[in-house]
Amino acid sequence: MKTKPVAIPKKPIRHFLAQDLIIDSWKKVAPFFIDLKEREIASAKQLEQWLLDRSELEAALSEDFAWRYIKMTCDTTNQLLTDDYNVFVSEIDPHISPYSNELNIKLVQSPFLNELDSETYRIYIRGIKKALELYREENIPLQTRIGIESQKYGAISGAMTVLWEGKDITLQMASSLMKDVNRKIREEVYLKIQKRKAEDTDALNDLYSELIRLRHQVAINAGFKNYRDYKFAELGRFDYTVQDCFDFHDSISKAILPLAENADRERKKAMKLDALKPWDTEVDVEGKPALKPFSSASELIDKSIECFNLIQPDFGNYLEIMKEMAYLDLDSRIGKAPGGYNYPLYEIGVPFIFMNSVGTHRDLVTMVHEGGHAIHSFVTRDLLITDFKSTPSEVAELASMSMELISMEHWGVFFTDAADLKRAKKEQLDKSLKTLLWIAAVDKFQHWIYENPTHTVEERMVQWTTVIDQFTSKEIDFSGLDDVRARGWQGQLHIFEVPFYYIEYGMAQLGAIAVWRNYKKDPAKALKEYEAALRLGYTKSIPEIYKTAGIEFNFSPAYVKELAEFVKSELDKL
Repeated sequence: MKTKPVAIPKKPIRHFLAQDLIIDSWKKVAPFFIDLKEREIASAKQLEQWLLDRSELEAALSEDFAWRYIKMTCDTTNQLLTDDYNVFVSEIDPHISPYSNELNIKLVQSPFLNELDSETYRIYIRGIKKALELYREENIPLQTRIGIESQKYGAISGAMTVLWEGKDITLQMASSLMKDVNRKIREEVYLKIQKRKAEDTDALNDLYSELIRLRHQVAINAGFKNYRDYKFAELGRFDYTVQDCFDFHDSISKAILPLAENADRERKKAMKLDALKPWDTEVDVEGKPALKPFSSASELIDKSIECFNLIQPDFGNYLEIMKEMAYLDLDSRIGKAPGGYNYPLYEIGVPFIFMNSVGTHRDLVTMVHEGGHAIHSFVTRDLLITDFKSTPSEVAELASMSMELISMEHWGVFFTDAADLKRAKKEQLDKSLKTLLWIAAVDKFQHWIYENPTHTVEERMVQWTTVIDQFTSKEIDFSGLDDVRARGWQGQLHIFEVPFYYIEYGMAQLGAIAVWRNYKKDPAKALKEYEAALRLGYTKSIPEIYKTAGIEFNFSPAYVKELAEFVKSELDKL
């Protein structure tokens, strides 16, 4: 039930750009960059207005690009949509980079820079100075090529289907059968999925090899030894180091893997199996049918709104707004890119949620996860400039992963049966722990990839097997599936499209567990701290934002173990 009328936001009135500006070529936006570059700035007040005008331009460009990406991923079979996306990447974006660099120089060299409020602009200026350090004109065509090449992953993956009961179905739909109580069905579907993936193993390896080559050259051009070090700088990882990532891997292996192995031992025993195979890991151990929290995308939307209303009415209202604006595309279909995302639209301030739902419990989790991102977009929409709204992933994923766990307290909306509700919570907590293992493996793998950019495809596959073995329960029997294991990394979109953007999920998962622990103790206080942290956008450092949320930015062995034991204690209650 709605608690207030839905007021549909409108784009703010533009003060710098034309209200009816259509961004269909570089020449349409070039005059605005020239204005910013050549404008005389004679006071701190004028410098701040210059920043606001630049922000307005950046928001419009970002939103235009966002819609091209959204439309393309919603239908990867439509060449016109792909071409439209590529026009921006190849004909508009390359012109933006040199101007952005010159505008950054203009800002840091302004005699009025130090007159800006240091607390407001501290984080922003820190990022600008880092961008100046990284900029190389020779990297512009390389970045353009990378942008075009990386999108081929979505087209390859989106075209994957398997034949089941006489119909071609997406891999997402097929994967939902991993919860079928019939073991023969699970095995058959699992092997069908893997056989289909094998058909594109070489294509994905070729694509990745080309991306590695291009990215390594970008790093060399910018004066870095490898792309990993370059990417750390580009991602603005000011608050932790490469060694911290290695420590994270170690902490996860020591604290989480034993819990996962114990859970798998219990599963194997409960299912009375001689060998626990990979197609046995998601089905209910008591042989109950898969959880069915909703039956259609519209039902998922409506129940999510109701769930968010129970947490806080404003949160439900945000989803209601997105529903009214048709900013939700949730169904899985052939030709749709894989995965799910919440894409912020910085000018209007209302994000777009994309996912591939097929009616599973995992889809519910994806929805509340992306809903957490959406909340973040709404509560930061009135921040002064666009860059303040663009949070680092360690913060963005804290918003979404915390909402997975907080919303769990209100999943009665989806599960009216008490036993099903318990099962759903148990699945979520099991997944929260096991996801940390996968995250650590993906991150560790990428460190090796870019530290050894001239490796062969064979060496790559061997290395993944070596890494994943360090984070996989020994209770699962993969005998006869060596090839499947070796190409497992190819299912991770981030490796292709957004390299090194993944460990943030792990850091944020730890933070989310801590937020949820606070919520269990004092819901009102925890929610107030959670929202206060989100409202900061990126105007504070990551540790400061986590502190505002009432938690620590910490992944030491002791802290990881403490949080893991808390989750284990909650699992024991179920």
